[in-house]
Amino acid sequence: MLKYQNNNKTLQGRFTKYVQIDTQSDPLSETIPSTEKQKDLGRVLVAELLEMGITDAHLDDFGYVYATIPSTTEKEVPVICFCSHMDTSPDCSGKNVKPIIHPNYQGQDLVLPDDETIILKMAEHPDLKDQIGNDIITASGTTLLGADNKAGVAEIMEAAAFLISHPEIKHGKIRILFTPDEEIGRGVDKADLKKLGADFGYTIDGETLGSIEDETFSADGAVLTINGVSTHPGFAKGKMESAIKILADVISALPADCLSPESTELKEGFIHPVTFGGSVEQAEARFILRAFNDEELSANGELLDATVQNIIEDFPNSTYTLKITPQYRNMKQVLDQYPQVIEYGIEAIKRAGIVPKQQSIRGGTDGSRLSFMGLPCPNIFAGEHAFHGKQEWASVQDMEKAVQTIVNIASIWEEKA
Repeated sequence: MLKYQNNNKTLQGRFTKYVQIDTQSDPLSETIPSTEKQKDLGRVLVAELLEMGITDAHLDDFGYVYATIPSTTEKEVPVICFCSHMDTSPDCSGKNVKPIIHPNYQGQDLVLPDDETIILKMAEHPDLKDQIGNDIITASGTTLLGADNKAGVAEIMEAAAFLISHPEIKHGKIRILFTPDEEIGRGVDKADLKKLGADFGYTIDGETLGSIEDETFSADGAVLTINGVSTHPGFAKGKMESAIKILADVISALPADCLSPESTELKEGFIHPVTFGGSVEQAEARFILRAFNDEELSANGELLDATVQNIIEDFPNSTYTLKITPQYRNMKQVLDQYPQVIEYGIEAIKRAGIVPKQQSIRGGTDGSRLSFMGLPCPNIFAGEHAFHGKQEWASVQDMEKAVQTIVNIASIWEEKA
């Protein structure tokens, strides 16, 4: 089969262009998408898809990009969707990103020029050991890079351009979906799966070269509101019950040596406060609850509630509300019913000359929810590393392998049909 070649450096050209467009999502916004600026990238992608000759590419009112690569075979082939998200994390600024390409990496420390205290060291980023001779892309030290998930966006776009320009490569109908707001857990809230019309999907949003992830956390969000008693602080003895202090006591009482992101790994879940604020009268914290099975996830919610009850007993005139909302579930529950989706992904990685790494992810992707919405959807590597922070990086050569893997997946589904 014809192999993808990044001869004109179009892949890194797309990527460095996309990361300079600020698409940070906002968990406190109630609009869809949560930030209008996410559509700025969507419009760029639609224009590029149309220029490729993909005639149905469009951006909808909710910030989703849809497009179709037509079939090149007479066979009846399941419709495959490739999906990545356009937003970047609220955890670190995505404004005025200055991508820097560090060619022919030789294991040295990478000092980022706009803040020389931000240094990528191999000892702290073990995956860099596999990047000797490759070209590493970072930001400049004051922002995240946005490889999560604009690496995936660029790879899908590059694969689309390659397939459109090489109709001799046999594949079925391919659907492209770019989503907003994945980083705040709303990535597929308004995805129109009927319009998408796909049978199976792959998100391109993974980390290490060769990884295919068929298992994620199950996830809930929780909002804890404490209603305290406010009075003049000069005359507060025996009267004031500070909601701020009660909430702080609750957070301090949660386990620190387990059930915390700082102390867990592998398949250990956690209870994690992500925002905290308020006044003496009322204070609120938002939490994310994570576990790899639903029973443990439920137990984490019960532990949070029990902790609040125990603390608030000492404040007889205060009350609380705890609202727990499902976010997504472990996609393995669905994917185990469709083993060929994983099998073909593994074969595609092998054909790209890579050793596959089938694994779990301590996080979630749009594929988690898409799987439960009727679109079985594992996650394929995109080559993004150290995401959500200023040390985020990506490898051009790993991204090239991701493009080849996408092309291989499309071909394998046609072969097996």
